Amino acid sequence: MALRTKLLALTAIAAAAIQTGGEARSAENATGFYLLGSKTAMGGYVPPPGTYLTDINYYYSGEAGGAAAVGIALRQTGALLNIEANVHIDADAYINAPFALWIAPEKIAGGNVGFGVMVPVGRKAVDVGIDTLLQVTLPSGRVLDADRHFDLDDASTKFGDPVLNALIGWHEGNWHWTVGALLNVPIGPWESDSISNLSFNRWALDTTAAITWLDPAKGTEISVAAGFTFNGENPDTDYKTGTEFHVEWALMQHLSKTSSIGIGGYHYQQVTGDSGSGARLGDFEGRVTAIGPVLNHTFTCGKIPISTQLEWMHEFDAENRAEGDSAFLNVTIPLSVAGP
Repeated sequence: MALRTKLLALTAIAAAAIQTGGEARSAENATGFYLLGSKTAMGGYVPPPGTYLTDINYYYSGEAGGAAAVGIALRQTGALLNIEANVHIDADAYINAPFALWIAPEKIAGGNVGFGVMVPVGRKAVDVGIDTLLQVTLPSGRVLDADRHFDLDDASTKFGDPVLNALIGWHEGNWHWTVGALLNVPIGPWESDSISNLSFNRWALDTTAAITWLDPAKGTEISVAAGFTFNGENPDTDYKTGTEFHVEWALMQHLSKTSSIGIGGYHYQQVTGDSGSGARLGDFEGRVTAIGPVLNHTFTCGKIPISTQLEWMHEFDAENRAEGDSAFLNVTIPLSVAGP
């Protein structure tokens, strides 16, 4: 039996275990292609015309678990079958995603237009432990029981789906705002019997609007970004993840022209249910919130300014989704910048 099929079969009897209340719900494999926390500090700012390369390093470690019980009456024998299960899931992922962005020299509608592409590569590991207790009560009252432990481990290092980016941004005084879109192109390697795929095997479109207010005199910055992810159906699983909402924010204090420090966070909420014949466990929805420190610093290598961003986010209030910690280390290098 394929690994993915085993996981679905075993967790079906414990579907309610991967929840904190309400129905058991989550996006397919409880993941989306939008990297939560990627648009915090200076989220609404678009750089001057030129070509930029950002090396995105993303790490995530989380877990989910719980207990469930199912009772089934066996009509032909008059016996009662009870199944109890405890499920625990650990997931770790590291993604390196080089992102190339070109900002056009000409403005459109008074804003700077940009186009970009990102090609992720990384490692993902998922460990699933399931403890089951099978108990049969015969018509005579005699009770038969057996317990079993299952372990499912899967890990892989692969390329992910490439992501295309288009945006437009404006500047006016202390205000900077942008509207952008990300398109997930499902051409990365994907295996139906794996639970550690980095690719998604589905088209997906994310639209996000962000705004930044920065007072250069005081060094105070407030940034907010909000968007929706619209998912297509996975043709191999007939699973269509519902629409996902995400909002990110940052409160920063710029200590100088090169350094800033503050706090940021995000909230994720799936707003429509999953569908398709592959969504056998229901129209799942999930949510999670996170908060943590953010540090930005720019230094020069020769005459080239190199911008870095380091952030760590701790998740809480998760429902029907893993809860853990995420971290970013982003390094941006301008390959060329248009003159004044």
